Amino acid sequence: MTGEQYLAAIAREPSVIIPTGSCEIYGPHLPMGTDLLAAQGIAERIAQRTGFLIAPAIEMGESSALSAFPCTFAMPRHILEDYLDFLVGKLVSDGVKRIVFLTGHAGNVDTVSYIAKKYLHTHGLQSCQIDWWRFARTHSDGILTNTGSMAHGHASECGTSVMLHLYPDLVDRRSAFPVTVPTDDAFPDVIQYAPFSARTENGCIGAAADASAEKGAQLVEVCVERILAYLETVWDITVAPGD
Repeated sequence: MTGEQYLAAIAREPSVIIPTGSCEIYGPHLPMGTDLLAAQGIAERIAQRTGFLIAPAIEMGESSALSAFPCTFAMPRHILEDYLDFLVGKLVSDGVKRIVFLTGHAGNVDTVSYIAKKYLHTHGLQSCQIDWWRFARTHSDGILTNTGSMAHGHASECGTSVMLHLYPDLVDRRSAFPVTVPTDDAFPDVIQYAPFSARTENGCIGAAADASAEKGAQLVEVCVERILAYLETVWDITVAPGD
């Protein structure tokens, strides 16, 4: 877009999607940017049906949980907060009234919530956040073969299926998809801190071998329709029919 096209688009529909992700180990078969790629893919589908713009994506995230792996770019939280604060502030100053935060990485959720609440109180910004992988987990019944961590662990059946649907060329099917069964936690009521490397040697937890593009397509469709239903019902957004 040119600058004039951008400002004209905001004037027509003052709504923007901000995708955030991470750059971290994602098993032996998925790219380090999986979280952002998933968020970007979903953002594009929402934008096509609503006319929302997609803001510049934030490619790295608060990945300190995986910082034991040398290929993880763990952005300090204060940098993420400052980056997001600037981006939202700039969009608001240009006339944006509504923002969908498409959060592809769990480590970013709290920071996004802080910024969303800040601009709600200071500028009346209407916003919502889709915590993508937790959102997908909520809407995966009857689609995936496994449950719990075997389906929704890091780089497992859910994540691999979504990537096989959105970006099949970036999934290394030649890799041996590992299955790591997490040890049962006797104290789930205690918030605990341990390096992710204590649970997995390669960044994968769960049954990635059970993933398929077909499962990913079903999951993406269900989730996109749910997000659009929210925007149509709560934000009164006109949603175009799907293909």
